[in-house]
Amino acid sequence: MRPPRACAQGGGCPPSGARAARGSGHGGGGGSGYAAGLGAGRWRRPPPSLGPGPVAEGGPGAPGLKSSVSFLTRPDRPNLAYHKLKGRNPGVIFLPGFKSNMNGQKATALEDFCKSLGHAFIRFDYTGCGSSGGNFEECTVGKWRKDVLSILDELTDGPQILVGASLGGWLMLHAAIARPDKVAALVGVAVAADHLVTTFKKLPIEAQKEIEEKGEWKFPTKYNEEGYYSLTYNFIREAENHCVLNSPLPITCPIRLIHGMKDDVVPWQISMQVADRVLSKDVDVILRKIGQHRMSEKEDIKLLVNTVDDLIDKLATLV
Repeated sequence: MRPPRACAQGGGCPPSGARAARGSGHGGGGGSGYAAGLGAGRWRRPPPSLGPGPVAEGGPGAPGLKSSVSFLTRPDRPNLAYHKLKGRNPGVIFLPGFKSNMNGQKATALEDFCKSLGHAFIRFDYTGCGSSGGNFEECTVGKWRKDVLSILDELTDGPQILVGASLGGWLMLHAAIARPDKVAALVGVAVAADHLVTTFKKLPIEAQKEIEEKGEWKFPTKYNEEGYYSLTYNFIREAENHCVLNSPLPITCPIRLIHGMKDDVVPWQISMQVADRVLSKDVDVILRKIGQHRMSEKEDIKLLVNTVDDLIDKLATLV
């Protein structure tokens, strides 16, 4: 295992009405197969030899073949689309960002990596996003929190490492509090804890009152053609119930928080706040001086994969 890094770095059945993959929002990324672009043999550990062992649910195939899509059916909530790679523990679960989906570069790179090691991996779409059922307009932070817990409860056994991007970083904190016996470690990428609520409350009082009267907030973004995301006022009010940075967080597992200092969506200082609030003593904040919000450049992906690799090593020594 490498020594700790310095804190600053240079540089089922388908749901009814399921839609094609929607958008690539905060913490998302286009395309798949990014890990293959890093080059074979770039991982610090050699991939396991071919032979008996865990394979993707979609069946064996050429290297880089993605796991097939499945759907978690829930009697009281929309079905969730997911890809699951069977393997050993600790498993890794990727939580995408706001208005993003499970097909981004970070998710698929981590899947390739876990496959090379024979570790379990899951990536999924929240309700109203990607290929999952439900309407985005009816979603709330609370419903997405339940999505994460459904994935943990229904699809996993044993310890899991949660990797959360942007909004997913906020949700992974909730999951760690709700399922402390199952969440063995956390990796946050541009963690957006409380960010939507904090941004709303920074608006002038007149603007907040106007949004309340209209019932809609056009949240500025550079990640779609309109230049904004349309959020209901009720979404913001509900999200206030899930803010986490106002008091200590009872999370004691190892935590790694990666953030770009050029992030113009979610300030890197939020990762510092999270580090301060959690009870865990095993917390590293890794800042990339030229890192953007999505953290999807080749060096960003390598840093993420190596961070997860180190945690897998660490957890193995604790067993």
